[in-house]
Amino acid sequence: MSDWLDAVRWNAEGLVPVIAQEAGAGTVLMVAWMNREALALTAAEGHACYWSRSRQKLWRKGEESGHRQKVLEIRLDCDEDVILLTVEQAGGIACHTGRHHCFYRVLRNGAWVTVEPVIKPPETIYKN
Repeated sequence: MSDWLDAVRWNAEGLVPVIAQEAGAGTVLMVAWMNREALALTAAEGHACYWSRSRQKLWRKGEESGHRQKVLEIRLDCDEDVILLTVEQAGGIACHTGRHHCFYRVLRNGAWVTVEPVIKPPETIYKN
């Protein structure tokens, strides 16, 4: 039953990087990490569950913000060391900064320039 999990090439910390890509538009929303349990839960529940390296615990995307990611497809890359999720992003916000996606800065003339607007201020999304 877990043969598919055994095919993943987990890093030394037992993690694999995960790209969340928006269904339809193809926008890369975010990059996160999963451990074996997070990937199994994601597949079983149909919503993205990640491993928070900073908090050292499972993190169900949207558990505080309500901005859940419904998983439509899970793919494994050719080297078996990166996961790609195709998701429907609830609320149109994937980034903890209140933006649509996490890649909101562009390198221009040697400086990072913010090019994506805040949709909803983080202080109104998160209570803590």
